[in-house]
Amino acid sequence: MPRNSDFDSVRIAVIGMGVTGRAVSAALAAHTGAEVSEWDGRGDDAGAKLLTPEALLEWRPDIAVVSPGIPAVGDIYEALTAYKIPIWSEIELAWHLRSRDENGEAAPWLAITGTNGKTTTVQMTAAMANEAGFDARAVGNVGDPLITSVTDEEGPNLIALELSSFQLHSTHSMSPLAAGCLNIADDHLDWHGSREAYRAAKARVYENTRVACLYPTADPVVSAMVEDADVIEGARAIGLTMGVPAPGQIGLVEDIVAERAFGPERFHSANELFRVSDLQHLSHGGVPVHLVQDAMMAAGLVRAAGAAPESVQRALVSFSLGGHRIETVAVHDGITWIDDSKATNAHAARASIWAQADRSVVWIVGGVLKGARLDSLVADVASKLKGAVVIGTDQQPVVEALKSQAPGVPVTVIPPSSDKVMSDAVEAARRHAGQAAVVMLAPACASWDQFTSYADRGQQFARAVLE
Repeated sequence: MPRNSDFDSVRIAVIGMGVTGRAVSAALAAHTGAEVSEWDGRGDDAGAKLLTPEALLEWRPDIAVVSPGIPAVGDIYEALTAYKIPIWSEIELAWHLRSRDENGEAAPWLAITGTNGKTTTVQMTAAMANEAGFDARAVGNVGDPLITSVTDEEGPNLIALELSSFQLHSTHSMSPLAAGCLNIADDHLDWHGSREAYRAAKARVYENTRVACLYPTADPVVSAMVEDADVIEGARAIGLTMGVPAPGQIGLVEDIVAERAFGPERFHSANELFRVSDLQHLSHGGVPVHLVQDAMMAAGLVRAAGAAPESVQRALVSFSLGGHRIETVAVHDGITWIDDSKATNAHAARASIWAQADRSVVWIVGGVLKGARLDSLVADVASKLKGAVVIGTDQQPVVEALKSQAPGVPVTVIPPSSDKVMSDAVEAARRHAGQAAVVMLAPACASWDQFTSYADRGQQFARAVLE
């Protein structure tokens, strides 16, 4: 990839030196002539300048590339906005630095967002695309940072991109081949400042889409996002329905997921993409609706890219879920232990608990609430609960929700000061489970109060169970 001269002598502040920030800094050094300065709240401990609004503005950046850990309602965004300094996400920078082939073409992007199901869907999308003959890669919040993949001369020829609301908030130029939002529910309200700001960030996934905007027809909020999107002329809205599909939709005909969205035959016939039973190996008991919807979205995205219908089914029958997503850790003495640490919000936890069909659940819940309330979640799952174990630092709202919405459910609270939180939680859950139940870690909260990540939380749960 030739050096991008558009950034010669441009002063770029890279803010937040975690995985994303380090990848951004490396890409700028390798592919531009920009003057780069690294900033982090840990200062020298992160090998960077100490991040304060005053110090950052004194350096006078032309562009600030901000990592997801910096909240939009914080003093850094406020200072940059006040001084009209452009704020870019890693995604925005990656769009400008994309590697191109000898014909000047860059790999197209299939963009995926939603409150839940993003990781599963993006992995399904990459698997289907590879089965269809593409050299596809799942990136974003899964796998490598996007900027590492798109600046690689030997990189993929199709990008399946998982996008969070944090990343979309400061993404302006991206023009994906196809885009989809799986669902929308309150999450990260503390980062964005309001429900409206969160939804507006998610809606950016559809901006400038070139071929297809995919959306669940039953979700009025996501439907409105598509209606309001400013897309490239010729891009079409493709609805996903759990009923029989009309022209321009992907839907369900008994056990068959059928597509009437692409090709001239869509007005009088349908393509079979896969059968619900093809997903059976990914679930315990029946196939949950959300898994079918994830596969529908992935199938629609790759069909927009030109993948043959039969490649969708071939990919799904051999597909496996990533770790910490409704993953059975052990079955012992009548108790099934399930790790769904990836359920970091109420919407995901609700789906996980109800996916257990007629089995009662001992629920390990809690962590950082991110401004959300759990009352409606607890009310929805109360009939399924045999017991609950509360972990994390934001315990009072969780305990109050359990008391008010599930008054008959026994609750154990693990003190935040415990130095063996997960071991204590697992032991308490075993007592609640008795001789037969599912014990499910589906915290409905973020993990960073007591763990380094949702993966670390899931790993500690698995270790405690096996011990």
